[in-house]
Amino acid sequence: MNSADLPEAQWFKSSRSSGTKECVEAAHLSEGFVGVRDSKDPTGPALVFTPGEWDAFLAGAKSGEFDRP
Repeated sequence: MNSADLPEAQWFKSSRSSGTKECVEAAHLSEGFVGVRDSKDPTGPALVFTPGEWDAFLAGAKSGEFDRP
C-alpha cells in the first residue's frame, strides 16, 4: 500500500526518536489497523497491520523476542 492511499493517517514517530530522518513512523488507522512507514519516504510504501498482528508484534517486542543475541 502507498502512504498516499491513507489520507486519514496522522503519522508519528516514537518519543524516543533522536530527531533524525532515519525513523519509522506509525499511524493508528480506522478499525484498529496500524500503518508503518519509513520517515525518509513519506509518500512511499506503508505496511498495514491488523489489530491482532500489531498486538502480537508489541507483545514480542516487550518480551524481548526480537532482541539481538
